[in-house]
Amino acid sequence: MTTLAMERPQEHTDAATRRRVLLAPITVTPSKPLTPSHLKGLLWTDVMYRATRPLADVTYRYSHTTYHPTEQTLGFWEFLDRTRGDSDYGGRTEEEIGELYVEFRSAPRAPAEALRPYADAAASGWVHPASARVLELWSGHYARLGLHDPGLLTHQPPGFGLEESLSRLTDLGMCLDQREVGGPVYLDLTRHGLPLRQLVTADGRPNYLACALRELLFLAPGFDEVVLLYDTELDPDYQQLERVLTALGPAVRRVAVGRVPIDGRIRSARHGGWHDHHAGALLSAAHAGHDAAAVRLGMRLYFIAALGPGQQQSFRADLLHHCLNRAERILAAADHDAQPPLTERLARHRKDHQYVDPYRLTASLLGKRRAAPAHDLLSTVYL
Repeated sequence: MTTLAMERPQEHTDAATRRRVLLAPITVTPSKPLTPSHLKGLLWTDVMYRATRPLADVTYRYSHTTYHPTEQTLGFWEFLDRTRGDSDYGGRTEEEIGELYVEFRSAPRAPAEALRPYADAAASGWVHPASARVLELWSGHYARLGLHDPGLLTHQPPGFGLEESLSRLTDLGMCLDQREVGGPVYLDLTRHGLPLRQLVTADGRPNYLACALRELLFLAPGFDEVVLLYDTELDPDYQQLERVLTALGPAVRRVAVGRVPIDGRIRSARHGGWHDHHAGALLSAAHAGHDAAAVRLGMRLYFIAALGPGQQQSFRADLLHHCLNRAERILAAADHDAQPPLTERLARHRKDHQYVDPYRLTASLLGKRRAAPAHDLLSTVYL
């Protein structure tokens, strides 16, 4: 089981071999605090990863390096250096850096040539001090939440360069490259009834879908199942990504996780407004009244089971508090006696896929008449 290695897995030759599953969640740009929507996606992925590992060989691929070439990251770095100069970000908070990101998103974008030095530096492993500071703070949140760290502070370049990935798409008959006439590059799935989707602008800027393809075109052929976890608003792009990866051989599963409204409104973190709802504030409040185990379990009960996969329910501090209290009772009543094997209990929460459904599994912990959860389940998946 790996999270960092970029060697393409070998194809199977033995039918009895454990199935290989690739979890590929969308990444969060390291430029702002982690919002409730971010926490929901991260906790959802973490439970899926930890619950599926006893049943399959799972690779959790989450590389910030892969997505640094996007304009929203490189543009932010260029904006900071141009407007703030050689500032020291070592003591800045996520909120302070996030406010700078909000300012950047409302400013005119820089020309492509201004971003190229940053792209070259990022390809060699450099990270702007502001984003490095955010990733450092996030590492602390991961530790307090008990999240598996897939390499937040590690340089993890994708297996294909941009040209290699575009060449692979061309081989598959899925690329419309107009650069020779001064145009952009498109993902062309029109024969499958899907619209053209731009990957690279005419001035050479790749978007996040182009970056995802650099990584997944390389990795996907070595897996039996690829699980894509993403924001519901990105569903059209992930339908296209599913079509591309399916052509490479694996079964591809799309798992859309809805955002968390605040006071009835869904807003992008690029607009700010996180106030006391970001990860740092929520964790500080939770730890003020509960121990580490209750916080880890309670956060998962709330963001997975209570909120569910959709985005109908607004964030509620009172319901989060209720889930933290419920977690304490579950932990106190945990069953240490022998039960059916953990693998058997986990496998009940799969359908026609290899991965364990985080919502079905976590919701199974709730209910007044349900038996107390087994301690091995809690320790393996939630703590």
